[in-house]
Amino acid sequence: MRLLVTGVSGYVGSLLATRLLADGHEVRGFARSPARVRVPGLEVRAGDAVTGAGLTEAMDGIEVAYFLIHAMEAVAAGADPFPAREAEAARRFADAAARAGVRRIVYLGGPVPPGTPSPHLESRLAVERALLAAVPGSVALRASIVIGARSRSFALLVRLIERLPVLALPAWRDNRTAPIDERDVLRMLVAAADARLPSPAARTRIASVPGARTPPSAAGAGHTLDAAGPEIVTYGELLHRIAELMLVDRAAVPLGPLSLTPVASVLAAALADEDPALVRPLMESLETDLLPNGDSAAEALSVRLHPLDAAIEHALGDWERSQPLAAR
Repeated sequence: MRLLVTGVSGYVGSLLATRLLADGHEVRGFARSPARVRVPGLEVRAGDAVTGAGLTEAMDGIEVAYFLIHAMEAVAAGADPFPAREAEAARRFADAAARAGVRRIVYLGGPVPPGTPSPHLESRLAVERALLAAVPGSVALRASIVIGARSRSFALLVRLIERLPVLALPAWRDNRTAPIDERDVLRMLVAAADARLPSPAARTRIASVPGARTPPSAAGAGHTLDAAGPEIVTYGELLHRIAELMLVDRAAVPLGPLSLTPVASVLAAALADEDPALVRPLMESLETDLLPNGDSAAEALSVRLHPLDAAIEHALGDWERSQPLAAR
């Protein structure tokens, strides 16, 4: 297949492009800074999805396009906030894909929590709706925390465990999630390109059947699949599991019902050498359960899932191949 992968200078995009090339596909990358792309043998087109620059040329001849763009990092003073930038990028990408006759867009987004989503998750859902509405039969994978050495969510947790002798856990420590191994996410992304899934019309009919298990998405617009791992844990439990597998002891001190996200996100970013503009939206998303509530990507795409401990061990092993874990 002829495939377009955006975000190829980033974590998931670079891994996916490498995997697709190894599988024998014709793969084209799309990046604002092609010089930052480290995928041998990849054709890379320069462009910017927010402005639309380069999208028409990048889409030429493409069958399936992967949208792996995030916009949470800090930008120049006066720039639009990340939800506006993500919405504009999604709109321009979707329009370009539809004009080029792309038959499927594959998107990696976030889960849909109960109640009002955080700004980060609300933005992810808005992007999902725009993409699925533009190209019928497109696929959105909804993942919570991806367990991988280069996953910024996972790296944040590892750094906090390394650098804090005591883990002071805000109220979100008791909220639950279903972390997933990066290897499983990659297999899902690869399989989603040509998976035979029920047509949007068929899904609409299924949704009308009492008791049918269907995800909350734009009716008839495409396919939404929960990319969830096999275990549901609280964030406090997840930190404990990571610490155990790092072979370190960390006492946890609950901070009662306090959220403290504005303060805690600044402290966490400083401790982890991370961008506060990224950490705060991520921590805001922890303030509710992030659980699968729709169709399983593992079932629909025939992906056998790694256990959580195996995922953590694999990620820590990858980490140590490039830098030491000081606390281990």
